[in-house]
Amino acid sequence: MSLIENLTPEQEALIPVYREKWRAIALSTERIDRKKASEALKVAYTAFGFQDPEIIFCDSPYAAFSEMFLDKFNQLIQELEFPIISRLNKSSGSRIKKQQKLFQPLPKLLGKQIDFFYQLMDSPICEAIPDAKIYHCLYLELDSIGWDYGHGLFYSHLMPELIIKIYDKLHDQPGTKSHNRIRKRLWFFLIKSLHSHIGNVYWKSWQPDKNATVVSVHDFYFKVLNFNHDVKQFQYYQSLITECGWIFAFEKVAIICDRPLHLRFDNENRLHAEGEPAIEFTDGYSLYSYHGVTLPEKYGKIHPQQWQANWLLTEENAELRRVLIQGIGYARICQELQAIELDTWQEYTLLKIDADVDEEAIYLLKMTCPSTSFIHTLRVAPNMKSAREAIRWVNWGVDPETFGVQT
Repeated sequence: MSLIENLTPEQEALIPVYREKWRAIALSTERIDRKKASEALKVAYTAFGFQDPEIIFCDSPYAAFSEMFLDKFNQLIQELEFPIISRLNKSSGSRIKKQQKLFQPLPKLLGKQIDFFYQLMDSPICEAIPDAKIYHCLYLELDSIGWDYGHGLFYSHLMPELIIKIYDKLHDQPGTKSHNRIRKRLWFFLIKSLHSHIGNVYWKSWQPDKNATVVSVHDFYFKVLNFNHDVKQFQYYQSLITECGWIFAFEKVAIICDRPLHLRFDNENRLHAEGEPAIEFTDGYSLYSYHGVTLPEKYGKIHPQQWQANWLLTEENAELRRVLIQGIGYARICQELQAIELDTWQEYTLLKIDADVDEEAIYLLKMTCPSTSFIHTLRVAPNMKSAREAIRWVNWGVDPETFGVQT
């Protein structure tokens, strides 16, 4: 089939239809049918020349990572701890580095990881699509599916949580002081291996929210543009998305995660919820987010109307301080942190907060509407000397006296 340089108006009109179709599939919160999910995964394994794996179902990606890493590493530690300690006592230098191989249990326990997305991109399905500008344009048009920016929200949370739990497990093991010192060395090698393994497993996992964009482009090409393709093979990929949640596929074992119980967004399709999780799974694992910024539970579980300005004095993370400022609002921050009045001009007041709230002192221009008495507070550049100077700054250098009507 010849290259397509431009879509017809009728074809263009179908782009949002396919975008919403696959967005709904990718962001589904319906419970998976375990029987259908098992069948879809086994068919995919068979299609790519693998034997049927043992299938484990988990309620969330966190539970799956725990199954793969926390439980397996604890098992490995119990089986190998004393031989490792004995070897570490006798080892030094380059010999110690060789012990890192002992902390790579996933290939041994689960087999090689299968990257279904790579299989898709390396299959005749992709070869059926010409290398034309229309593919890139379609991808951009359909790429509004993902809800996990950069697909890193889970990873950024799972890594520290798993490491902390494994660290606690190591220190809970009984032993002498000598063994505890050696256990720190054991922990050092474990931590390096753990970082590497979690990263590799995460990026090779089958994530419907990420992979649906590519499949939606193929779907459009095959059904709207009528490109020839292997129907059965394409159905394998579709089934992995429509019937399963996240999949961690290995030669011997495959872990299928259920879908989230709740997904919540703001009007710009960013993860967002106030006083409740933005992502929530049936096992209780949750992620909190405020307009796309991941929040710790201590903030996320409380509605922004109940956030306290004094939290800004102890929060060290600059991005979280920015979110707190946004949620609390300058008006309440001024009141609770006792802003200093520097200058006034008609209905305008220049304020300053000296407390260590942000990376630099906060200067605010408070504006009171003469007709409604509504108060609006706006942050201005630091080191403003007067309210009038702050007004000029807000209005791009225009002096307030030049306004015919003040608003």
